[in-house]
Amino acid sequence: MSTPAHIPAEPPAPRPHLTVRGGGTVTDRLVEANRRYAAAFDDPGMDARPVLHVAVVACMDARLDLHAALGLELGDCHTIRNAGGVVTDDVIRSLTISQRALGTTSVMLVHHTGCGMESLTEDFRHALEDEVGQRPAWAVESFRDADQDVRQSMQRVRTSPFLPHTDDVRGFVFDVTTGLLREIDPAVRPSQERK
Repeated sequence: MSTPAHIPAEPPAPRPHLTVRGGGTVTDRLVEANRRYAAAFDDPGMDARPVLHVAVVACMDARLDLHAALGLELGDCHTIRNAGGVVTDDVIRSLTISQRALGTTSVMLVHHTGCGMESLTEDFRHALEDEVGQRPAWAVESFRDADQDVRQSMQRVRTSPFLPHTDDVRGFVFDVTTGLLREIDPAVRPSQERK
């Protein structure tokens, strides 16, 4: 069976900068970095409740340094990340816990330009099913228009019966080439954007 174009045929070649002293894996490198971090660590004495009472839902893309981009410090927010930054049932679960158990009242949604989810389709799931013999229980949640998907995500948050705080839900697209956020108007329909 041939490998579909959107599923890598082979894992990427090892990168020397990801190995640790004496060899090892990237996970070994991260564990070693944690030991150095822990040696100088002082318990900040924080509680799990975010100081700014905000939860940020964003894409997992490695180009997004959310804390730096938004001027956040440790303890300021809850950060929920997934492929595309889309609002799925699991994101609603995390937001519900964030609001009901940990005091957040605002939700910020962050998609970005050049997102890989714009090039995937549900064919990805079908290819996985063909490859492994089992259909994934989850949807890909791909999209062609980041602005419209931000609107859909805002709507999912605002209409969830589990979330008591839906007045301050705002959505943005982060430009990976300029570092700027562009706010998305939830009332604009795709047909109005093209005018």
